[in-house]
Amino acid sequence: MSREEFIEQYYVERSGTNSVKWDGLKDRFSTTNLLPLWVADMDFKVPKEIQEKMLERIEHGVFGYSLVSDTYYESFIQWQKKRHNIEIKEEWIRFTTGVVNSFNYLIQAFTEEEESVLILAPVYYPFYDAVNNNNRHLVVSQLVNDKGSYSIDFNQFEADIIKMDVKLFLHCSPQNPVGRVWSKEELEQLFSICEKHQVKVISDEIHQDFIQPGKEFVSALSLKESYLDSVFVLSAPSKTFNIASLLHSHVLIPNEGLRNQYDIFAEKAVNNTISLMGTIATEAAYTHGETWLDELIQVIEYNYSVMKAMFEKELPHVLVSPKEATYLAWIDLSYYLKDQNIVEVMEKKAGIAIDYGEWFDKDHQSFIRMNLATKTENVVTATRKIIEALVN
Repeated sequence: MSREEFIEQYYVERSGTNSVKWDGLKDRFSTTNLLPLWVADMDFKVPKEIQEKMLERIEHGVFGYSLVSDTYYESFIQWQKKRHNIEIKEEWIRFTTGVVNSFNYLIQAFTEEEESVLILAPVYYPFYDAVNNNNRHLVVSQLVNDKGSYSIDFNQFEADIIKMDVKLFLHCSPQNPVGRVWSKEELEQLFSICEKHQVKVISDEIHQDFIQPGKEFVSALSLKESYLDSVFVLSAPSKTFNIASLLHSHVLIPNEGLRNQYDIFAEKAVNNTISLMGTIATEAAYTHGETWLDELIQVIEYNYSVMKAMFEKELPHVLVSPKEATYLAWIDLSYYLKDQNIVEVMEKKAGIAIDYGEWFDKDHQSFIRMNLATKTENVVTATRKIIEALVN
């Protein structure tokens, strides 16, 4: 279907539905009368096949302890192979209730208190919380920002590992919020450094399905086989199909010894990791959701292009980072903000609820992250309001 038809069929007004994004503004912002383009979930219904399979189970009427079906594993493994050319073995797969929970569990299971965990910044803010809240030593290695395009300083990355005796690298791939799809060459260099210094790697790949047409996502599981002995890969259907509240995600552990170690930890600390409705929705999504996703990506890419064109026309010194992945735009407003307070501009003048750059890195206080997974009208309205707020 066309972009307009997709929005017509799947866009939902979520205000008044206990949505964190729409109804939870008071906990994060100065007022609730804002157009929300912040937290990373979407304003679109799931594919109809997901609803149908969930309703089928509701009609069954029993929601007791449940197993994961063989067909579930088949659908997930086939999805990863077809969409990303990733070879996954069923025995690698473990489940948790969310990717954030997963990397917290792995930090607890494979590091000790006060040991160093490294992240590349700017990055999704729960990365910071996972390290700090578990009493590990946070090491932040900065990405290099070249006029909105981000890259890795490999020399600094290795120097930080050596200096701080890093035990674990918490990696974001694709990188949220800057929208980078790391190339195979970049990942090989990162993992080679980690292997050299015996650093385990957690690769959060939750945004793997939102790849710009023409770009290729490379999973940590597609790299040199020796790297698999020290890697954990996290994925979930929650971002792709907008089912975060169904509490279902994957931990992929290729190395048998690490799997056994994780299982011992999980038996004590995790338990009850299977979400019945999560598995039902996920199997339906991976079996029937490909066309829906491809159409959704076209909406997101169009929204990005419209927003970027508006800034280029009205505020040409706004730097919008190239969006190779995710449904999030990373925007540098520093040229126009000058001495203005960004919160005042966004909330009081523009009336927008947005993710602020400093949430992702303290040195990005003039940046915002805008959620593009909504109807185009909302993106146009928000962009126009930002432009008006910055020129007046």
